[in-house]
Amino acid sequence: MKKNLLVMMAVLAMGMVGCSQAPAMEAPAEDTAVSEEVKSTENKEVATTLIIEHDLGKTEVEINPENVVVFDYGILDSLDYMGVEITGVPQSSSMPEHLSKFDGSEYANAGSLKEVDLEAVYEMQPDLIIISGRQSDYYEELSKIAPTISMGIDNENYLESFKENMIVLGQIFEKEEFVTEELAKIEESVATLNEAVTATGANALITLVNDGSVSAYGQVSRFGIIHNTFGFIPADENIEVSTHGQNVSFEYVLEVNPDYLFVVDRGAAIGGESTAAALLDNELIHATNASVNDHIVYLNAGIWYTASGGFTSTNMMIDEISAALK
Repeated sequence: MKKNLLVMMAVLAMGMVGCSQAPAMEAPAEDTAVSEEVKSTENKEVATTLIIEHDLGKTEVEINPENVVVFDYGILDSLDYMGVEITGVPQSSSMPEHLSKFDGSEYANAGSLKEVDLEAVYEMQPDLIIISGRQSDYYEELSKIAPTISMGIDNENYLESFKENMIVLGQIFEKEEFVTEELAKIEESVATLNEAVTATGANALITLVNDGSVSAYGQVSRFGIIHNTFGFIPADENIEVSTHGQNVSFEYVLEVNPDYLFVVDRGAAIGGESTAAALLDNELIHATNASVNDHIVYLNAGIWYTASGGFTSTNMMIDEISAALK
């Protein structure tokens, strides 16, 4: 499980004026309180770095770093949404459509989501590198190049971990007020959606189609937000917990007989051929409640599979599920 991200201001000894007027700073009970205290100090040298505790360690990073390399598309989504300039990204066929500009020549190519080009990253001379689970094996090597932090999403608690990540980004890039306002809007949208979903009393099955096979995903999965946050009752509460889901048959889907069947097409997500609709066009699937009531929902694969955890992507996820209720 993803550890909570904790942020503390790194107190710089050099150039501090009037230090005798205040005691040495101890580890704070609330990180944001420390940030506000330091920034409110006038006519003094203030801290210019943050110490971030993340999944893979503790890292000291500059405030407002100039050259930023981002390997997580959800974080890339959010930084773009905040207006933060990016130096390098993994350019690949799996780049979500709403981030397609980052495939352009004005951005340096850092490799792919799973294969980091260390030499290319080194040449970018980054001030900060942001990764997530797919690049965790490269953490040590990347940390030798520049300060590196890991910012993944906790599948069991999407909304809270998403909020934590956004707050940390807001502190690093001094966008705290913007982040607070945007998170409030998302929380309001989620509450509205959850109320609407709960009122239906409907259950749902979440599936991923890949190369002719179907996998089911439950509450503890990358798509668990549909149950845990948006409010759909799991059609099957005993789905195997696995990164790649539980392999299932068409007979299984009919036996579970969900009110809503949500489908993610992995082929479409990674820039390949979209096969989900053709694969599910059969008598067994047609006999489900989801099919009879026109509640088979093909989700935006690029958003759900590769770019979750961003401001834009989270809003798009909310919009897609909201539209499914109409």
